[in-house]
Amino acid sequence: MPRIVRCSLIQAANVAPAEQELSKVKSAMIEKHLALIKQAADAGSQIVCLQEIFYGPYFCAEQTTRWYDFTEPVPDGPTIQLMQDLARKYDMAIIVPVYEIEQAGIFYNTAAVIGRGGEYLGKYRKTHIPHVAPGFWEKFYFRPGNLGYPVFDLGFAKIGVYICYDRHFPEGARALGLNGAEIVFNPSATVAGLSEHLWKIEQPAHAVANGYFIAAINRVGMEAPWNIGHFYGSSYFCDPRGQIIAQASRDKDEVLTTDLDLSMIGEVRKTWQFYRDRRPDLYEQLVDL
Repeated sequence: MPRIVRCSLIQAANVAPAEQELSKVKSAMIEKHLALIKQAADAGSQIVCLQEIFYGPYFCAEQTTRWYDFTEPVPDGPTIQLMQDLARKYDMAIIVPVYEIEQAGIFYNTAAVIGRGGEYLGKYRKTHIPHVAPGFWEKFYFRPGNLGYPVFDLGFAKIGVYICYDRHFPEGARALGLNGAEIVFNPSATVAGLSEHLWKIEQPAHAVANGYFIAAINRVGMEAPWNIGHFYGSSYFCDPRGQIIAQASRDKDEVLTTDLDLSMIGEVRKTWQFYRDRRPDLYEQLVDL
């Protein structure tokens, strides 16, 4: 019997120049997203996910302590509280990626999960932190996540979150499946080049290996003053058979909305018994290498 969940992904270009006062940079991007979130709600979406650190540019293109002031506590910061109000208003779960401060000097790349009634369900902290040229200097800004791979029960679907660079590591993707995730959301900020080739390979592979849906989000446009590359959008939904069933454009703001039939998960897993045929008794050496 079909079990349909309507989901939306929001990809958007940065609004305010990065050189402006940080409060203005943040407020401009939040204001832009208010209309996009309403668009998802008007389309009947039950879950909407925003892109990685949605309320500004991808500032990790430089190493400057100025951006430490872009942080907020989770869940007690103003952005999460605003999104809780929107979730209640629209009866829609929202995944909100922000720059989190836990205490002075301790920062994480975090996604908060808010239920349809506005309740704060918990958070995921990005586990794998890149530090690669050109322009992905994330270890300057984030500690590695320490909350494992939680799965959040929305009542009508169980969801997990994996953030950007995490998608290159199959171990966490497997852990999310074993923890019960039916949809895994991956908010990202990635530019054209090597990663674009992998964009449609790795995450469909996770979907197949684990028999769940993937919802992959990427921002769009060039971001001055760094101009490290073109954020190529192409946000998409992928089913448990590895088929991309809906995809956004490469170069414009977009709210991508589609229906996911979660009953497909059981059908696929009856055919491909990957969880039954696992041999965890032989995998211990993987954590020792």
